[in-house]
Amino acid sequence: MPKRGDLTKIMVIGSGPIVIGQAAEFDFSGSQACRSLREEGYTTVLVNSNPATIQTDLEMADIVYVEPLDPATIVKVIEKEKVQGIMSGMGGQTALNICSELAESGALERLGVELLGSQPRAIALSEDRELFRETMLSLGEAIPKSRTVKSIEEAKAAVQGIGGYPVLVRPAFTLGGTGGGIAHDEQELVDITGRGLIYSRIKQVLIEESVIGWKEFEYEVVRDGHDNCIIVCNMENMDPMGVHTGESIVIAPAQTLSDRDHQRLRSASLKVIRALGIEGGANIQFAVHPGTGEYRVIEVNPRVSRSSALASKATGYPIARVAAKIAVGKTLDEIPNAITRKTCAAFEPAIDYVVVKIPRWPFDKFRTVDRTLGTQMKSTGEVMAIGRSVEEALLKAVRSLEVDRVGLEPEKWTDEDLERELGRATDVRLYAIAEAIRRGVGTDRICQLTAWDEFFVHKVENIVRMEEELGDGGLTPSKVAAAKRMGFSDEYISQLSGSTEPSVLELRRGAGIRATYKMVDTCAAEFEAETPYFYSTFEDECEARPSANRKIVVVGSGPIRIGQGIEFDYCCVHGALAIKEEGIDAVIVNNNPETVSTDFDISTRLYFEPVTAEDVLNVIEKEDADGVVLQFGGQTAINLALPLQRLLEGRKSKILGTPPDSIDLAEDRKRFSRLMDDLGILQPRSGTGFSFAEVKGLAEEIGYPVLIRPSYVLGGRAMEIVYNEAELETYMRSATKVSKKRPILVDKYLTNAVEIDVDAVCDGADVYLGGILEHIEEAGVHSGDATMVIPPVTLSPETMDEVRSTTRKVALALKTVGLMNLQLALKDGRVYMLEANPRASRTVPVISKATGVPLAKVAMKVMLGKTLRELGLVGEPAMSHFAVKASVFPFLKLTGVDSILGPEMKSTGEVMGIDHEYPAAVLKALTAAGQRLPRSGNVYISVSDPDKQDAARLAVRLARMGFGLYATKGTAAALKAMGVEAVTVYRISEQETPDAIAVMRKGLVNMVINTPTEASGARRDGFMMRRLAVELEVPMFTTMKGANAAVTAMEYAAKNDPSVNDIASFHSVRRGAGPG
Repeated sequence: MPKRGDLTKIMVIGSGPIVIGQAAEFDFSGSQACRSLREEGYTTVLVNSNPATIQTDLEMADIVYVEPLDPATIVKVIEKEKVQGIMSGMGGQTALNICSELAESGALERLGVELLGSQPRAIALSEDRELFRETMLSLGEAIPKSRTVKSIEEAKAAVQGIGGYPVLVRPAFTLGGTGGGIAHDEQELVDITGRGLIYSRIKQVLIEESVIGWKEFEYEVVRDGHDNCIIVCNMENMDPMGVHTGESIVIAPAQTLSDRDHQRLRSASLKVIRALGIEGGANIQFAVHPGTGEYRVIEVNPRVSRSSALASKATGYPIARVAAKIAVGKTLDEIPNAITRKTCAAFEPAIDYVVVKIPRWPFDKFRTVDRTLGTQMKSTGEVMAIGRSVEEALLKAVRSLEVDRVGLEPEKWTDEDLERELGRATDVRLYAIAEAIRRGVGTDRICQLTAWDEFFVHKVENIVRMEEELGDGGLTPSKVAAAKRMGFSDEYISQLSGSTEPSVLELRRGAGIRATYKMVDTCAAEFEAETPYFYSTFEDECEARPSANRKIVVVGSGPIRIGQGIEFDYCCVHGALAIKEEGIDAVIVNNNPETVSTDFDISTRLYFEPVTAEDVLNVIEKEDADGVVLQFGGQTAINLALPLQRLLEGRKSKILGTPPDSIDLAEDRKRFSRLMDDLGILQPRSGTGFSFAEVKGLAEEIGYPVLIRPSYVLGGRAMEIVYNEAELETYMRSATKVSKKRPILVDKYLTNAVEIDVDAVCDGADVYLGGILEHIEEAGVHSGDATMVIPPVTLSPETMDEVRSTTRKVALALKTVGLMNLQLALKDGRVYMLEANPRASRTVPVISKATGVPLAKVAMKVMLGKTLRELGLVGEPAMSHFAVKASVFPFLKLTGVDSILGPEMKSTGEVMGIDHEYPAAVLKALTAAGQRLPRSGNVYISVSDPDKQDAARLAVRLARMGFGLYATKGTAAALKAMGVEAVTVYRISEQETPDAIAVMRKGLVNMVINTPTEASGARRDGFMMRRLAVELEVPMFTTMKGANAAVTAMEYAAKNDPSVNDIASFHSVRRGAGPG
């Protein structure tokens, strides 16, 4: 049937900031849906709070609102834009929950707005655990024995009815397993159920019999409104049930499923999606007993999911694009396959290769976190690799992770450690299996401890046997060819054989052993593909046919992790679009299945490959590329600058933009310090050292406290403020492994300073100052975690002029061509240089959305030879509004992690509040970040001695708004001196009542202001209190400036209801206009 003609304007709700359990896969699916709807002629209205995503660009949707994602805000936008339909299935659990609430409250009916795609009934049947259970039983589909409960007492009774422990606890309407877990006894049941009831939107939890140890399979299914269904692909988790699918290594297609069992699960999938009435994409998860083959339906996601993104990239079938068209009435046979352009979407994809996904965990950032993997997600991102065999895909995925491994290298385990690692799922289990094989542990024993299928253990064994062969005797062409076909990199081969990487490269080139490329075309080469999308292997036939056009390779940023998120993918997409606008072929190299840069139609050609010097060079050679762009892909790509420059010497392909030597100069502390001295720019005293003795001497000379970190890392990785020699010794023991062969950097820590971020574009002659961001928290909080405002609100005109002058001097001195980010500090009226990064920064998207000038696209055009004056960009943009960036943190998912902010980045994502008034922008940003600022109730204040006066001034303002106050003894005394009464509460270590923890547990605290002291007892009590605030989802502020901004927002909210405005309406007043 034709698309619906009664709709003209459709809303797409995004998923908000990147959080654990809901990452960039929804950035990808929402962007694809917006473009799909525009293809059909509909006006698209996008609402999303995330400025870092390309989705909130006018490149993707017609009208964009960067506003908090909550039902009240969505209603305001609906009323203002008069939309007729809402897509509920493209914004993850966030969008699904909002649409469910609007439907249940009657708001959609009152506003005359239709839910498109899966209807409220289908969503409820899938998400409401009791309705889902009843539906599956009515279909005759086996599910684990289960009961839905709404209290802890009901949960205890449910366990008895099911047959005892262990049981699985699954909260309804949550994402990434939030609040769930496996309870092995009553105490665990009470703890997990209590959390789950808090986090569930409908305060409902499912208590389910354990199928731990069963195999897990997923089926990605698409259904249209005429009941036509197809299976896009199936996937198998290498880890057994008990490990969340987002935490498991996943392989497609399923490898250990017999055809008979596949047909059973396929038939069940089609029956389930039809019974639930889902229209669009759905993901169905099964548990299969490894011995008997019996199965259980575990759950259904009635929306585009994390697995949908993986299935789309694995097969080339654009699920979100198809689902969007189904939502407006099209049937599968009416939707063309965008890759072949000859078949329709009703053709089931066929694949003749193997795909492996491995999650990327943030454990390198949080040394105290429990690394055990379970039913609640902890990973921040993932990589995907494609190969002709399981071994090849697995090794390509491992080296895509960027975890300082090129293969299956082990940790330093004793035999007891190794047995323990095999027996519990962690981020290093794969490497433990390989090491167990090396030590002669039998396959049966490994399978018994891990519950892995022996098929996968044998695949790891094949890799280990090849390792042994490479280490035995010299290298021969036949040995190298076999290793390359199995996915071994040149670096891995050189390590194992005791040779060098250049000699391995020379040997295989001399023997004609070169990478060839195969196409991902949805149809196993049955039809010719129009949209080339490739993966490498080492076979004879190559399907990549580069064009005669000029070609530029854009190197992506790899997996999303703390310190390197989708802001870099945003820049890569802009780079590719700018290249194509200039009539040049844009070639992307990346390995992240969640992102827009790896969508089938963003670049001219896409290579799904590890982002290493070897793999990127292979693509450059195959394409005969004219240039390569590294400055958009974060530290991942920038770290390739010097290696690639050496490898490209004497060739036509050049690194575009800022010279690699300038990139190295900015990273080399001694060279950079000399340059700053030459330019007359102040810096904190600093130095570099390789050993504890050297670093200790520097710290004593500079004076504590010092800021200490490794060089050549991103996201403040292993960066700490060190106050004394004992802390320094602890740091050097635990953190120096972070960066091999790189010195430790030591800087004087500037206390009570204001940090400033600047993003600029330079063409070698002129500098366009894209934006100046003022940090709201004091210096010492990593820029990725800090709340920031553009334009600055407290900087004097003289300071602003000095910032502008410094930016221009540094950009020109570094011979910058393209983007540059500066981090500065203002202390006692003087501006200090902290660091310069001649590449894209994480603040580029925020500034671009705030000002309307797409800095990444401008930078790309400059790298291609345009001047800033030709582009009409001189000076800086004028702003008559405020944009505030706030961060979101993973503390809820990562038990054991303290929520104090510091110089090492901890946030997973960000949001933006934009408004003509500064307090309104702060209010929107904090609301969007999940800080539910109270309108009434009580505030608990416990601050360090230097903060007591500021805390007292805040307390006066809170009391004026009618808030009650709780405070620890010392803070209460400081408040009383200012004439503010507070109820005194005690630390647990003081052993008096009432204690702060008990008061919070009773629900009497609605906000917490806590700045930590260095005293160990107070810090321990503070940790317990901060942890409880995270688990109760009570807004908490650990810096005084952050708390001050929050109180300012609360004062505004008490008197005003913020309006909503589309982002383009803020861009009418600006100096200079960028392309696009």
